[in-house]
Parts: sequence; structure tokens; C-alpha cells
Amino acid sequence: MARRFKKVDYEEALDQTVTIRECLPPDHLARFIVAIILLLDLSAIYAGYAAVGGEAYAPEVLLGLLFYGYATGVFSSRKIEKATYEAIPFRFIAGGLHPAHDTIANFRKTFLPEITALFAQVLVVACEMGLLQLGNISLDGSKVHADASKSHAVSYGRLLTLEQQLRREVEELLALAEQADQGALPEGLDVEVEIALRQERLANLALAREVLEARAQEQYEAEKAEYEAKLQKREEKAQQTGRKPRGRAPQPPTPGPRVKDQYNFTDPESRVMKNSNNDGFDQHYNVQAAVDQDSRLIVGNTVSNHPNDKGEAIPTVEAIPAEVGKPQAAALDNGYFSPTNIEELETRGIDPYIATGRDPHHQSWQERFAQEPEPPAEDASPIVKMAYKLKTDIGKIIYGLRKSTVEPVIGIIKETLGFRQFSLRGLIAVAGEWCLVCLAYNLKRLHVLVSS
Repeated sequence: MARRFKKVDYEEALDQTVTIRECLPPDHLARFIVAIILLLDLSAIYAGYAAVGGEAYAPEVLLGLLFYGYATGVFSSRKIEKATYEAIPFRFIAGGLHPAHDTIANFRKTFLPEITALFAQVLVVACEMGLLQLGNISLDGSKVHADASKSHAVSYGRLLTLEQQLRREVEELLALAEQADQGALPEGLDVEVEIALRQERLANLALAREVLEARAQEQYEAEKAEYEAKLQKREEKAQQTGRKPRGRAPQPPTPGPRVKDQYNFTDPESRVMKNSNNDGFDQHYNVQAAVDQDSRLIVGNTVSNHPNDKGEAIPTVEAIPAEVGKPQAAALDNGYFSPTNIEELETRGIDPYIATGRDPHHQSWQERFAQEPEPPAEDASPIVKMAYKLKTDIGKIIYGLRKSTVEPVIGIIKETLGFRQFSLRGLIAVAGEWCLVCLAYNLKRLHVLVSS
């Protein structure tokens, strides 16, 4: 007997009638996000609408589409619009409406500050649900691609060369224009258009040069302060020991832009940074996240255009909303280590646990089960004191949780959700979008905590 198969009549299949209620179970993420939005105070967004005008989409609808989109890896406003036709969760959130992609994009751009403020409200909701009780936190950062290309950038050295070349070409074209009456110009050459084009490029290069020189001066002032602090430390050590300190004396910084300093014309506030997944360099922003070690919720987030993390710890801690409380301790990798960060965290009543060097991947059994060392002397350096602190039982527990809290969170955002490039440009807009990403992650995480 021949094997029988179940087949589909696709013409009849097109006439099937299903309800969204059948397709979305009660515990579906889309339903959860809609329910959370109803708990939020959206008066600041409503206040941004004019009193008169055509019928607008309610903020709840557009927020729901953005929150669910970012929580499921759909960041493009065009893809969100398309999903309101093709994807059942998006159809549910939109209620059968289909906001155009420019409507979604304009809403996100216009109300980004108000959307950012909702980050704290969602955390308060988590506290009220008993899912967040702020205790110890872990901090980490990562590089996210800016909406800019290296091909639209220029180095300071190349910039100076281009300026000389363009000025020379303008002079040649002016001379050619003066001789136009005496002889024919090359066919198709419009001298005025060519001169205007080069003058526009010169104006753009002049702006880039001013920005690079201002950045260089800011960097020089910071390096100069660091240089003077190192000199003072060496002098104090020499006075204490009565002999010249070992090692080379610190070298004074050099003022002015460096030849390889870059300016990007697409997003001037982005910076060339080393890629986190390969050995290359590209236009990036440096994103930061503070994660509660118990709930794995992001409680603080910031963005900067600084290549390293040393100056990002305190701003990220300061970004934790006061409504959710103050962390008791913070675990950070060695990229954040500095006596200043230790002092600033302790001043805020936060016990710091900051790695003093790169963590070994495979510790020997002797290292893992070594007895707790003797406490360092009172006058020991901050790095010696911190190294001892990390070897204590409590230090091993708090710092050990860093790899299983904040690192997986950033991994989920970049690998599972696929957020690897910003859609917006400029530091303020990018910071708002990163906050939106963190808010969407928190909604997804809250959904898991409620369902478990």
C-alpha cells in the first residue's frame, strides 16, 4: 500500500480565517509589552502634540511598535511598517493600523528624550512587581558601529594636503576664467561651478580642521594634567625615599592635532575605535551598561565617543535612576581601574571591585583554592589594596558574577537581538537610541522573569 501524505490546497488556504487571539497566547511578549505601556505615564509625550491637527496615532501604538521591534531585533522603521502587515504580533500592537515608516521614524526622533525618561519608569514597575531590588551591579562597555563610514572621513594630515590642493585649483580656475575671452575653454567646463564646488569643499575642510584642533587642545589639557600628576607623584616618592625613583620620567604631551586624527563628515561626533570582534578599526560609539547582578536588568546606561572605558564608570553609575535606589557594590574589569574611580565610587557609598589586570582564563587548582592572603599595609598603593580585595571570599563572589551578568546582557543585545549599528547620528541622539535598546531589553527580561 502506498504511503499517504497530507497536502495543502493553497487557494483554499488563502481563505482561512484566524483570530489574533488564537495566535498570541496570554503570556506572549507582545501582550506583555502592551500591558506594561498602559502602566506608564505618557503625559510628557502627549504634551508634545499640537492642540489642533489631523488625527494622529496614539503614542501607545507607536511606543508598542518600537519597544516590541527593538526587543525582537527589528530596528528599522521600514521593517516595522512592513511587519504591521505581515507579522501577527505587530498587527496586534498596531490594532490593524499601519503607521508609515516616516511616522515611526519621526516619532522616535521627536520624542527621544521622553522615551528615554520611560527607562526609569519601567525599572520602577519592575520594583513594584518585586522583580528588582537593587543590590550589587556589574559594569561593562562595548563598541557599537555608528551610522557613518570610514570612507567619508579625513585625517588631519590629509586635510592639510587637500586644502593646499583645492586652493591651488581655485587659483588655476580663476586664472583660466580671466583668459576665457582670449581663448576657448575646454568643452563642458563651467568655471563658476567648478570654483563654487571647491570653495564648498574648502569650507567643509575648514570646519573639520577647527573641530580636530579643538579636540586636540582638549586632549592636550587632559594629558598635561595627567603628566603633572605623575611628576608630582614621583617628586613625593623621591622625598619619602630620599632617592631618585626608578624608571623613565614621564614625557610631556605634545600640543596640536596628530597627523592621523580623524574627522567623519557623516557623523562628526563618532570616533574611529578598535572593533570588538576583529583587529580592524571603524566609526563607533562606546556604549555602557550597569546590570543588577540578581535580576540581570540594566539599571544604568550611557554612551560616549571615548575609545577606552576608564572615564565611563562614574557617569554610568550616575545614570542609575534614584527611584530604584543605590547599588551596594560594583564589579568592573581592569579597563575601568584607576584610583580616581575607586575613590569616586567609595564616596558614593558603593563598594568597588575592579580588576587590577587581565583575568586568566584557566586558573590552576592552587590559585582557585588558595587561602585568603594577609591584608596589605595601611599605606599600600590602591592597586595592591584592590588586588587583595579581589582575593577575599566576598571579592571572588561579587567580581566573579560580572562575567555571568553584564557580559551576557551585552552579548544578547549584540548577538541575539542583532543590535550592531545605530540608526541615528550625533552623540545625543545615539545616547537616546541606546537607552531605547536597554529599555527594550529590560521589557524582554521582565517578561522572562514574570513567566518563570
